[in-house]
Amino acid sequence: MTDAAARRDTAFIGHPIGLSWLTGSEMFERFSYYGMQALLPLYMSITLLRPGHVEHVWGFGAFRHLLEAGGSLTPLALGSAIFGLYTSVVYVTPLLGGLIADRLVGRTRTVVAGAILMAMGHFLMAFEQTFLAALTCLILGTGLFKGNISSQVGDLYGSEDPRRADAFQIFLFAIQIAGIVTPLVCGTLGEVYGWHWGFGAAGIGMLIGLAAYLAGRPTFPPDPKAKGGDPAHAAAPPLTAADWRKIAVLAALVPILAMSMVGNQQGFNVQLIWARSAYQLTFFGHTMPVTWLLSISGVVAALTIAASAGFWRWWATRWAEPDELSKIILGVTLMVCGQLVLAAASAVVATTGHRVGLGWAMAYNILNCFGFANMLPIGMALFSRAAPKGTASSVIGLYYLNNFAANLAVGWLGGFYEKMTPAAFWLMHAGIMGVAVLLLVLVKLTVGPHLAPAYEGPDVDAEPLPAT
Repeated sequence: MTDAAARRDTAFIGHPIGLSWLTGSEMFERFSYYGMQALLPLYMSITLLRPGHVEHVWGFGAFRHLLEAGGSLTPLALGSAIFGLYTSVVYVTPLLGGLIADRLVGRTRTVVAGAILMAMGHFLMAFEQTFLAALTCLILGTGLFKGNISSQVGDLYGSEDPRRADAFQIFLFAIQIAGIVTPLVCGTLGEVYGWHWGFGAAGIGMLIGLAAYLAGRPTFPPDPKAKGGDPAHAAAPPLTAADWRKIAVLAALVPILAMSMVGNQQGFNVQLIWARSAYQLTFFGHTMPVTWLLSISGVVAALTIAASAGFWRWWATRWAEPDELSKIILGVTLMVCGQLVLAAASAVVATTGHRVGLGWAMAYNILNCFGFANMLPIGMALFSRAAPKGTASSVIGLYYLNNFAANLAVGWLGGFYEKMTPAAFWLMHAGIMGVAVLLLVLVKLTVGPHLAPAYEGPDVDAEPLPAT
């Protein structure tokens, strides 16, 4: 590696400069996604699914009939089902997007097409008539964008580079910055000035993310499928029996990781509706928009991710750093404790008849976010590292299936909120996640060694950056 290449390999806080562009692009993509996510359940329950509005949505009659096949749903339950369906399916399509990028047109073209579709979807959300068309564009666009940009983060590092997990935590840190800003911008615009203003702001954020991606493209590793790419890397090597065993273990982790995520993902759905009546949100005569709670969560998440990364760097200077599965087990255990805090807050509200202070929200966020910092980015790093050569985008797409299953479950579980006490509702989530902890321990003790790091020669999916 030349001196110039070596400098560029550590130019961004000790990481390749390409990480800064990918992180910036993902941050604005998440700004747009979280803007949509923050507004969607409120928009549906307050406005869209009410008489006088829902009749205007093109094709909604047939869509509603499909969702209510098991029985009629209240507006809240119907909105929860739509929210769960949308936020789950957007994590299935990355598997298709990964296959398209790995086998057909390459990651650059796939990411660009995804960004354009997502921007269109956000702008279409400004109109009631095009609600279902907007969701379709967002689902397809996320599938093309999400897994491919994440796999390009992994491509910046060789198979033995210890910076990979750290890079994904930096990547997630930027996502949490978006989580802080989005409710303040999109949430406030939507709740105070009109839903179309909030959705429009999300679309503008997506266009900024696309511009950042295109600006940083020269700093990314060569795209094997891009025009002018190195033909030596165009064809993925055949998978060996060991590769298939590794993929099987990763696939087995997906439903367990999904169980681990149900509490965190419910924070974007029913937890917002619960919070409107559970937390004291009025200060000095002014009521805080409930979406601002997501900004509080984003601040805590950003701080805990930075603290977690710093802690493990310090730990590694004194003791052997735990493997990825051990960190994930620790993370999910902390997230279970967060759900227990929500259950306790609900019990206090039921007993006293009074709302609880935001100190309860802070306690929940600290536990949940410390756990999240040691679960999601570590899991992504594990899947990226363990992916057989030539399958990085597809394996990252496989990883995102856990979000699909988790969000689908969240939509279904949300339908129980009106049938259970709030305390029981959150205890149910804690129980599901507790079972996941036990299953993760079992995986680590049995098939965990199949995922142990091993040097297997030069990595096709992690080429060195060009010298010029």
